[in-house]
Parts: sequence; structure tokens; C-alpha cells
Amino acid sequence: MDFGLVLQTDPPASRVISLMKRAERNGFTHGWTFDSAVLWQEPFVIYSQILANTTTLKVGPMVTNPGTRTWEVTASTFATLNDMFGNRTVCGIGRGDSAMRVAGRKPNTLARLGEAIEVIRDLAEGREAEVDGQRLRLPWVRDGRLPVWMAAYGPKALALTGRKADGFILQLADPFLTEWMVKAVRDAAAEAGRDPDSVTICVAAPAYVGDDLAHAREQCRWFGGMVGNHVADLVARYGEHSGMVPEALTDYIKGRQGYDYSHHGRAGNPSTDFVPDEIVDRFCLLGPPEAHIDKLRALRDLGVDQFAVYDMHDAQETTIDAYGAEIIPALGD
Repeated sequence: MDFGLVLQTDPPASRVISLMKRAERNGFTHGWTFDSAVLWQEPFVIYSQILANTTTLKVGPMVTNPGTRTWEVTASTFATLNDMFGNRTVCGIGRGDSAMRVAGRKPNTLARLGEAIEVIRDLAEGREAEVDGQRLRLPWVRDGRLPVWMAAYGPKALALTGRKADGFILQLADPFLTEWMVKAVRDAAAEAGRDPDSVTICVAAPAYVGDDLAHAREQCRWFGGMVGNHVADLVARYGEHSGMVPEALTDYIKGRQGYDYSHHGRAGNPSTDFVPDEIVDRFCLLGPPEAHIDKLRALRDLGVDQFAVYDMHDAQETTIDAYGAEIIPALGD
């Protein structure tokens, strides 16, 4: 199992770079950031410095979207970083939650997202693609490689992931839901004539190492609210008891009363008071190292290739170091 570190690009950027360097020293293979231009600093500028200050760490957004940048600009940005640092990027992409809504726009449609996945990958790898009716190619790309991993929850998004994406990003660490969603992605890949095992599976969730579970829950409760934004979209689209989405995912948002993006992804987010302890425990990894190891082994047995640690709480360095000292080595067996 690979391990990634996920951060917000809060200033100063030097701290983001320092934490990513620390992650590489501790055995993490991927460095991810949020991508929401109004809420945080521009991640692609910071990626260049992360790549320059690390040796093998791969970087990318968790996640970008096809609406805030034109597709040729996104492809060119990734291709430039790859040309400079040797194909060390991954394009995590989704419909766009905070990035689009904070700017007053609706998240992208799945049809637009599916088209963008293919165009961005083709352009970044040096192939011709059509953008707004115009055939384009980046003539300077040589030996480019850009895996595109899609974030998804709902049945149509999971099916699209299986048909078109190189990887699947699932932003929760509940084994029951992971099994259900991974199966949906792999089934869709098989139906599309692809090798289901060729789709990389990445589970991303907060991790907090320590014995004080009450404190850990409060530091990670924000995550249930972030996931709740996507679940609310699914309920609006399919209904509360449609059978299209597991009720184990939808039940907990009944007490949700809107959402303030100014606290998005932050400990103490007042918009996440509705999230019960049970959901925090199911969606996140909390407790002593042994508890993390047990849950990660269960996820690995379900086909998870990478666990990406959301490290937005008051123990960032401690979590990175604990994973490097005890948890990552245990998952190498």
C-alpha cells in the first residue's frame, strides 16, 4: 500500500513544502493538496517547489475540476511540471465542490467531467485532442505521462470512473462503503472492456494518531461535513431512499443545516456539528497506531492501493512521524 499526504495550501507556502518534505522522509509516496483558488493559494505554483525540494514524491490536486481552468491550460501545467521533474504528477479531478460553489458556479456535469478527463490526459501526454471544437496538441511534450484519478461517490460518477479514469479517489475510509464503491468502479471498468485491476484505488481520509479519542474526533469532525456536501447532492438527485446510494452513507446528513465554505476542511468547522461520533469513527482513522494498522489492512484487503492522509488538524507533524515510524512499515508486510 502506498501512502499520500493531503494538505490545504494555506500560507505560508513554505510550511506546505516543509510538511511534504517531511512526508517523503517518512515513506509517503504522494503529496496532494486541495485546489480551490479563492479559499487557498494556487497549488500548481507550490507543486513546483515541492518537486524541487523532494526526490521521488509525486504531487497533484485532490481534486481539481474542469471548470476553473481551461483544459489545455490544465494539461500544459501538468506537462510542464512533468518535463521539469520527470513525470511526477497525478491529476486528481472531480466535479468541483468548493472551487465552483465559492465562485458562484454550479459543479460541473458528469458529461463535461468525462470529456475533460480524456482531453487533459491526451494533451498532457502529447496527443491531439479537441477543445471547444478546435483540434489542439502540445507540440513540445515528449514522453509525457499523466494518470488521471477521479473522485466519486454516486452510481453514475462511479461508473464514469470505471470507464475512463486511471484511478478512483474515495474520500472516506469506511470499509463497508469502500467495498460497495470499489466494486461499482471495477464492474464498470469490466463492462467497458478494461482490466478492472488497472484502476488504482485511493482512499483519502483524516488520520489522527493518539489515545485521546474525544479530542481526535473533534479535530476530524469537519470531514463528515465535507463528505456531507457530496452526499446532499446525491440525495437531491436520487432521493433519500432510492436504493441507488447506500443508506449507510445518506442517513447521517438528516440534521445538516447548510454549509459555510469559509471553514471548509478545517478543525472546529461549525457547519459540521450534525456529524455524530459514529460517522467520524467510520470515515476516519483514529486511535493508537495499532487501530490504524488494523483498519488499513482491512482496506488493503478490499483492493485499496493507496491511503492518503488528510492532515488538517493540530498534530500534523506528529501524524506524519507516527505513520513513518510505525504504520507505513507495518503495511509493507
